[in-house]
Amino acid sequence: MLVRMSKSKVPIVAIVGRANVGKSSLFNALIGRREAIVANEPGTTRDSIYAKATLNSGKDFWLVDTAGLKSAEDEFELTIQEQIKEAADNADIILVTVDATTIITEEDRRVAKLAFKSGKEIILLVNKSDKAKSDQIEAYKKLGIKQLIPTSATQKKGFDTLEEVLDEILPNISIVEADNRIRVALLGRPNVGKSSLYNSLAKKQQAIVADRAGTTRDVNRTVIKYEKREIEILDTAGIRRSGRIEKGIEKFSVLRSLSAIEQADICILLVDSQELSVALDQKIAGMVKEAGKGLIIAISKWDIKEKDAFTRDQITPGIRKDFVFVPWAPLIYTSSVTGKNVTKIFDLILEIMDRRAQQISTRELNNWLKKVTDRHPPAGLKNKQPKLRYMVQEDNPIPAFKIFGSQTRFLHWSYRRHMDRMMREQWDYAGTPIQLWFIDRDVHKIKKFKNNGNRDQVKSQKSA
Repeated sequence: MLVRMSKSKVPIVAIVGRANVGKSSLFNALIGRREAIVANEPGTTRDSIYAKATLNSGKDFWLVDTAGLKSAEDEFELTIQEQIKEAADNADIILVTVDATTIITEEDRRVAKLAFKSGKEIILLVNKSDKAKSDQIEAYKKLGIKQLIPTSATQKKGFDTLEEVLDEILPNISIVEADNRIRVALLGRPNVGKSSLYNSLAKKQQAIVADRAGTTRDVNRTVIKYEKREIEILDTAGIRRSGRIEKGIEKFSVLRSLSAIEQADICILLVDSQELSVALDQKIAGMVKEAGKGLIIAISKWDIKEKDAFTRDQITPGIRKDFVFVPWAPLIYTSSVTGKNVTKIFDLILEIMDRRAQQISTRELNNWLKKVTDRHPPAGLKNKQPKLRYMVQEDNPIPAFKIFGSQTRFLHWSYRRHMDRMMREQWDYAGTPIQLWFIDRDVHKIKKFKNNGNRDQVKSQKSA
C-alpha cells in the first residue's frame, strides 16, 4: 500500500544505510553530477546533503544523502546519527541501501528498523549487485522490506526500475528556483567557525558543529528568505595550504570549496579572532577577488577573544593592512554563540548584491570620465600620452566597464587603480570588485588591460 503524499509539498527522498554501502555513489548517479564525495573509506559522508533530482517524467523531488548509520561512540558521532534520524523523519520515501556483496549486518537491521519506525514508504536498494550472486541479493528479503531493487551505481543497474517505482509514488511537482536567488559561500581555514555561522544563519542545526578541524567535507546548502529575497548559503570544507592537503577525501573537499567560490555571488571569509595575520586567509581573499565575487571579511569567535573596549579599534588597522588589496571588502566582527552581527551579515549581503546589480547610464559615465581626466590627466610610459575618450558599462554579473581611447597600452597601473578609487567615491561599490577594461582604438589590435589591483595584466585579441 502506497503512502498518500501531499500534492503541494515537494517530496523528500532520503538514502539511508550503514557506512560504505554506496549511498553517495547512488546519490551522485541519481542527480546526474558529483555532488557528494565518494571514497572507499567508511564514514566519508558526515552531513546530510540535499540536491534537486528530476525523473524522466519531469517530476522533481529533493534527494538526501545521509551518513552511514553505526553505533554512536562519542558526542560527535551521536550528532551524526541524530541527523540521519531527522532526515528519515522528514522524508516521504526512504531508500534503505545495503551492500549485496556482504551478509546482513546488525547495522542493516538497525537501518531497516529505523525506516519501519518512521511509517514512510520504504524501498530496499541492494547496491553493488553487479558484483554479487542472485542468492546473495535474495538474502536481503529477510529484512522484511517488500519493495527490493538490485542496483549498481557504477553501471546504473536497476535505475529504470527505481524510476518507475518513484514515478508511481511521487506527485507531479516541479521545483522552481527563484531567478534572483543570492548564493553566498562561507570560506576559510579549517575550524574557524564556518559551520557554526552556517547554523546561526540557517537558524537550525543543519550542519554538524564540532571542535575539530575538517568536520565539513561536502558543500552543504540551505535556502533562507530574508527581506523577501532568497539567499542560498553554502558551507564549505576548510581550505589548507596546498602542501598540507592530504590526498583523497580532503583534496576533493578543497576542490568543492574552490567550486563554491565559482558558484557564489558573494563569499564570506571567516578569520579566526584568535589567529590573525595568516597568509592563507589573504590568499583565499585573493582567490575571491580574482573570481570577481563579492567579499565580506568576518572575524569569527569574537565571544572568546580576550578584549576590552578598545580591542577592536586596536586590531582593525592591522587587519586592514593584511587585506590592503581588497580595501572595499566590509569587515565585521561575529560570534555564532552570542549571535553577534549575524543579522547584519544578511543586510550586508543584500546591500552588496544591489551594488553589483546597479546600472549607470552611459551619459553619467562619460561625464564622470571627463571630470576625472580633466582633473588628473593620465600619465603614460615611454613618452606616450594615453587619452581616454569614451566609456560604457558591460552587461556582466561583475560591475565591468569598457573605456575606449588611444595609447591605452601605455597607461600606468597606478592610474588604473586611481580610476577604481574614483569610481568607488562616485558610486558605492563597497563589497565588490569592479573591472575596468581599457581598449586602444589607435592600433590594429585591441589591447585590453584588466584592472587588477597591484599588478598589470595584459590581454590581447584580434580586432573584429
